[in-house]
Amino acid sequence: MGKKMFVLIVILMSISLIGIIAVQLYWIDNAVESKNQQFTNDVKISLIRVAERINEKEQDLIDRKIEGMIENIGLANAAQIKNYFFQEIDTTNKQTFSLGATYLEENFKLPAEDFLDNDSIILKRISGKKDFFQTKSFAGMDNNTPPKVLRTSFTKRYTNLEKEYNYETFRSLFEKKPINQRVSNRELNATIKDELNKKNIFLDFKYGVYGVDGLATKLKSGYYTINKKDSYRHPLFFNSDNLPVHYLYVTFPTKNNHILSGISGILLLSLFFIFIIIIAFSSSLYQLIKQKKISEIKTDFINNMTHEFKTPIATINLALDSIKNPKIISDQEKVVRYVNMIRDENKRMHTQVENVLRISRLEKNQLEISKETVDIHDIIEEAISHVHLLINDKGGSVETHFEALTPEITGNEFHLTNVVVNMLENAIKYTEGAPKIDVYTESTNKFFIFKIKDEGIGMNKSVQKNVFDKFYREQKGNIHDVKGHGLGLAYVKEIVDKHHGTVFVESEKGKGSIFTVKLPLI
Repeated sequence: MGKKMFVLIVILMSISLIGIIAVQLYWIDNAVESKNQQFTNDVKISLIRVAERINEKEQDLIDRKIEGMIENIGLANAAQIKNYFFQEIDTTNKQTFSLGATYLEENFKLPAEDFLDNDSIILKRISGKKDFFQTKSFAGMDNNTPPKVLRTSFTKRYTNLEKEYNYETFRSLFEKKPINQRVSNRELNATIKDELNKKNIFLDFKYGVYGVDGLATKLKSGYYTINKKDSYRHPLFFNSDNLPVHYLYVTFPTKNNHILSGISGILLLSLFFIFIIIIAFSSSLYQLIKQKKISEIKTDFINNMTHEFKTPIATINLALDSIKNPKIISDQEKVVRYVNMIRDENKRMHTQVENVLRISRLEKNQLEISKETVDIHDIIEEAISHVHLLINDKGGSVETHFEALTPEITGNEFHLTNVVVNMLENAIKYTEGAPKIDVYTESTNKFFIFKIKDEGIGMNKSVQKNVFDKFYREQKGNIHDVKGHGLGLAYVKEIVDKHHGTVFVESEKGKGSIFTVKLPLI
């Protein structure tokens, strides 16, 4: 996959993810807003009904007071009886409607001293009854069958008060009273609670009644203060000009929790899916980057492997061509030298292939590792002897510092020897000039620890994170100043893991490296 295509795919995936999350968040916000609007509408309707009930109750109180006054007066100042009759005939449907009414009109004038400014009030009381009749005829099946007659009737009795003249003067008596005498805290609280419950709102609330001038009244719950941002307001009482006199404010401390709880199911589900989408995207992106990295590493590995095989193959070809030369084939000493050269180069290629296969078998758990009690000090000495010629060839040295009191562990001698050999070869490869290597050992109650320290080129932090990865080499691309395929340290980590140990590196660019291996004791 090309770099441009890779970047394009990542950008498109990122845009898609951001778009999906944005849509989800939009719908969540829309759901919260809808729930909040519904709550607001329900509260406003409830407050309207509260104001209506409070005003209706006061109106009933006024009417009862007037009725009491009328009863105290006794006889009306003027009275007359009136009759009313109405009839309508529908010939098409053969129906007759009749309405008759008889009612008594009584006029009362209440004493002037009971009102403000010596005003008086005239009331008209109307009481009586209404009689309604309906007759309907149905034709028979033939001319010999008489028609059927259906008759319905009802009587309605009523009493009504009609206020005339200066009735509002009487009402002004109530308006002059302090509001806490017109309605009590207990009554107002119960009315608000009842109306809210009708709208399925069972939340704790706080309320307060304020005048149009913003001054607080005694009608409030606790130490209530106006919070216009979170409060709901509605007029409670009106004056004679139908203008608000007092406002009722209601606040819900747990409103947000109530709104969120109403959509908690869909909210949690949306957040869960957003989380799944992010995890899936992150995983996909990680795998995509990882596969791209592996592809690049494998390309480097193939280039390096090709280069490593090219030299021995060329050497073998030259040796074979030389042997076929009649002058050389008769020289037994040269033939033997060329045959040994072919064998050494073949052995070298075989070792390289074996390293690759060994790593593959380790990853697939196909490599059997038998374990027995071994002495790590002996294994380290054996490994040093394997690389002795390489070190001498570069004019270097290896110093051992064995301080471990208990060097015996349970492990595989062959593979542990290869581990030490690979680490020593790595130290030799990445040292410019004569390698100087120190091997330290120590032991704790549970672990045997050995360290291999070199004074080579070292490595930076990013290289240290990947140095144990398969095929990884610090030199990228087709660069062959250092031999190898990036398998040595990967093999080291696999074998150490198989022995339930750990391996890590401490290094600084230009100052060398220290590889540390911890293996459990018997």
